[in-house]
Amino acid sequence: MNPVDLFRTASALPHAWSSRALGDVGTARVKVLRMDGTGVAEEVHDVAEVLLVLDGRLELAVEGADLSVRPGELCVVPAGARHTVREGSLGTLVIVESTAT
Repeated sequence: MNPVDLFRTASALPHAWSSRALGDVGTARVKVLRMDGTGVAEEVHDVAEVLLVLDGRLELAVEGADLSVRPGELCVVPAGARHTVREGSLGTLVIVESTAT
């Protein structure tokens, strides 16, 4: 197993908000992506997801509540929670989500 440079991997992605799966741990998938300042439409997932900001910031609205997630911070979005990425989200994000259905 070789270390993965998360910043290099995210910057090499062809498009912002397109993630790359890095590996699975049990029933969880770890992904990295690059945020480019644009927002993402509201979504809802059947499972919880963990959003970890490595650099920059993630601007979220979860069930109508606005949150700013800074470098070194993470946010757990509960299963079934409506959430939207707001404009101004910029940097590198790691997502951990369940692969179990």
